[in-house]
Amino acid sequence: MEYTSEMKNRLKRVEGQVRGVQKMMDEDKDCKDVVYQLSAARSAIDRAMAYIVAENLEECIREQMENGGDTSQYVQEAIELLGKSR
Repeated sequence: MEYTSEMKNRLKRVEGQVRGVQKMMDEDKDCKDVVYQLSAARSAIDRAMAYIVAENLEECIREQMENGGDTSQYVQEAIELLGKSR
């Protein structure tokens, strides 16, 4: 699978969010605000994982269909990957 610049940029944004949380902690910001930002970072990671799995699934299905193969295995693997991420 080719990891696109969009995929990498998603993770760079998450990295920036985490750095922001660290700065908030250094500045003794309110606990609620820190937790809120951590939650936002976690959501961004979840969305990045879903995006990567979806792109990979699309690629695998397209290849299998071109070769006349069964695609159900790839769908099941994607479901398992997403399930393990939680």
